[in-house]
Amino acid sequence: MSNAENVPEENPELKAPANGDNVERAQSKESKDIVPLLKGWDYEPGTINVRKINGLDGRQKLQMRLDLGLLQMELTGRPDGAKPHGFDSLLEYYESQLKEHKRHNGTELGFHLTSNECQSLREEAVMYYHRYLSLFVLEEFAGVVRDTARNIRVLDLCGKYAINQEDRLVLEQYRPYIVMMNVRAKASLMFNEKRYKQALEVVNEGLESIKDFFATYGQEEAFTRSNEVKILKKFARDIRKKLPIDPIEKLKAQLDKAVQREQYEDAARIRDEIRKKTEKAEGVE
Repeated sequence: MSNAENVPEENPELKAPANGDNVERAQSKESKDIVPLLKGWDYEPGTINVRKINGLDGRQKLQMRLDLGLLQMELTGRPDGAKPHGFDSLLEYYESQLKEHKRHNGTELGFHLTSNECQSLREEAVMYYHRYLSLFVLEEFAGVVRDTARNIRVLDLCGKYAINQEDRLVLEQYRPYIVMMNVRAKASLMFNEKRYKQALEVVNEGLESIKDFFATYGQEEAFTRSNEVKILKKFARDIRKKLPIDPIEKLKAQLDKAVQREQYEDAARIRDEIRKKTEKAEGVE
């Protein structure tokens, strides 16, 4: 295609008005300039700036500040408000197609996703990525759990039913990140409710999931280097600080210190305390 074909047609609204009446009409038209919307909300490189606003339809919207403007998203449903094929998302549409295929054929065999369909699912997933990132910044963790779980379903669907191998694998590189965000949001909900033990269990399960992912691709060594793993391990340490201290574990730490300092009488006394507490915990008289 030549450059000439890429030049947009001249917009008659941009032509100079021929007379004073046209000038007045042009000035009276409502401006579509977004500068007033951005006034006082500067873009900060390296920072995710988001806010909630009330939409003209009466519903709250999410806005994410970008260097050249902003992204506006719905809080529920598809972020752009569209309903492809009458469904809340393309993912739900294709999941419905799969269900219908199974019902009609008695098997999922023969159900496939083309490259164009996978590309559309990937583009849609980016919308949800922007939204769950924004919701995480606002600490609205329930929405993060919802949208990350939803994007994991995209990976699973394409990974199983895409015709081309590239379409089956291209999103898998993001699985550790999406799992990490899902786990952080789930555990954060529990952490805020002071359910520290359950929060720690969720984080440990997430770490195991990521470990299994790397093992699947024969990259076990990548687990310790993974940024997602480092983030979850730090979160686990923060959660442990909130857990009540096990008196036996505390005594064991004191015993180690006594032995290191060659304080053998103290070490013997601490061993006796550990034995008594252990027997009591086990119901031994």
